[in-house]
Amino acid sequence: MPDYPANYAELNRRLWNAKTAYHVQSAFYDVSGFVAGKTSLNDIELTLLGDVSGQRVLHLQCHFGQDTLALARLGAHATGVDLADEAIAHARRLNEQLGLGAEFICADVYDLPALLHQSFDVVFTTYGVLGWLPDLDRWAAVVARFLRPGGRLVLVEFHPFVWMFDNGLNRIEYAYFNRETIVEQETGTYTDRNAPLQETSVCWNHSLSEVLGALLRLGLAIEHFDEYDYSPYNCFAGLVAVGERRYQFAHLPGKLPLVYSLVARQPG
Repeated sequence: MPDYPANYAELNRRLWNAKTAYHVQSAFYDVSGFVAGKTSLNDIELTLLGDVSGQRVLHLQCHFGQDTLALARLGAHATGVDLADEAIAHARRLNEQLGLGAEFICADVYDLPALLHQSFDVVFTTYGVLGWLPDLDRWAAVVARFLRPGGRLVLVEFHPFVWMFDNGLNRIEYAYFNRETIVEQETGTYTDRNAPLQETSVCWNHSLSEVLGALLRLGLAIEHFDEYDYSPYNCFAGLVAVGERRYQFAHLPGKLPLVYSLVARQPG
């Protein structure tokens, strides 16, 4: 594992606090539509989740809580966790507005075992989450800690192949494997590339073997794995719509894996 700044979590907290202010008012997240009843969940994760009514679901790296609240709308006892205090504050306000009874915890994923003392039927985490964590063995240990015997991890994530390229997908800039800490000055955000936002980000690229290996070393059984040639979000430069909630790169249509999904089960 490469070296990384000791204050990486605080840098990323500041980044995501700054992003939240723009995200909550963006068309991308469509909070007004969500409040009116539109779900924020996509077909990929809805299919993998199945019926979660009555289940305890722990949503790691939940941002400002839309998907956590969408799970609560489906009848789950949902708990959302995120590093950014501004995001969690907005999640709590949205939860109160909707009267859904979800719970939200502001915490680094790695610190969660010291703050939360229950087990869950599902640990859920999706889209742009793992790259903010330097050590996937520690992440997998947190997942295993919170899964009840027989419980499931449901993970949907952007494919590490995508993170190898520059923003225009014209050249390879980064390793596929976790061999470098990527420290950048971010300007704007994926909901508004012209937003007057400039913050430091610290992230890592995690290969598929690193993700799968971390879970397998903890004894979790991989029950599902798939790759997709589209993104449900228009969040990268150069994407075009090819269907409802389906986007591909205009100059490489259908040629790249953009997302993958997996389900892993705790023994017992």
